[in-house]
Amino acid sequence: MLDKVMDRLHDPAVYALPAMALLIVIELVAMKFSDDEEQTGYDLRDHRTSILTGLGSLVSSTLLRTLALALYLLVYEYVAPWHLSSTNWVTLVLVFFAVELLLYVYHRASHAIRLIWAGHQVHHSSQYFNLSTALRRKWAQWFEKAIWFPLPLFGVHPALVFSMHSIHLLYGLFSHTEKIGKLPRFIEYVFVTPSHHRVHHGTEPEYIDKNFGSILIIWDRVFGTFQPEVQRPTYGLTKQINSYSIWHVQVHEFANMFRDVRQARTFKHKLAYVFGPPGWKPAEERTRKQDGGGSGQPDAGAGRTSEALA
Repeated sequence: MLDKVMDRLHDPAVYALPAMALLIVIELVAMKFSDDEEQTGYDLRDHRTSILTGLGSLVSSTLLRTLALALYLLVYEYVAPWHLSSTNWVTLVLVFFAVELLLYVYHRASHAIRLIWAGHQVHHSSQYFNLSTALRRKWAQWFEKAIWFPLPLFGVHPALVFSMHSIHLLYGLFSHTEKIGKLPRFIEYVFVTPSHHRVHHGTEPEYIDKNFGSILIIWDRVFGTFQPEVQRPTYGLTKQINSYSIWHVQVHEFANMFRDVRQARTFKHKLAYVFGPPGWKPAEERTRKQDGGGSGQPDAGAGRTSEALA
């Protein structure tokens, strides 16, 4: 089993790092000499935060995915009722769509459950939108690793699951740019494009909680979360954190959540602050703010969800 765990080091995403770095530099030069006034541009401090956050995420991901691979191998070897061939093209197609659907479900949940959002908000915290933003990932990746359990349980080798996930992550680099406008209609209809993902990172009410797809946009069309880009978005959180500290970016929403739990008056409210939507408040507090006792806005960086104050 140890040799199979070590295969985790042969991750397509790791091998692609030099190419990713080169593409980020090329985009940076292109933005520097661009005369497109609609683009948000870049900030080298923001680039640094995204890149350092990404390096920390790579360390966290390697540790957690290695552990997850070991656990999933036990499920695959001793619990799964059958083993699907990892080289059969039918298996590859099934795993591609299964990973895509699980990522959609997880991504949507990460916008609807504050405990998961507290990690995911890292990716939305930049007020810029460029290739380096794709690297701005959470270090708290335990939920992201747990979503794959059904696949080894039904006979998919865990190494194939993680390799397929890495392919999805690599595709995500392409979707994080303002240098690509709208693509031909067929591509825009089927695949996640930069235009679709710009919407996902937007803070405008019509853009919030839309376009959760990873490679395919069809799940959003099927489940009613699709939104086309009608104007260039304003990026970030509904209340910006305005910090370039990689530590603050990672932990600030966890700190806000723990503060709310500690101050909550009832156990039910404590649970709601953790498992409710980002920005959830008790009814009496919402009423007080609507009557003029407060701004009515979520706490800094608390959430982007349109259900935040529902």
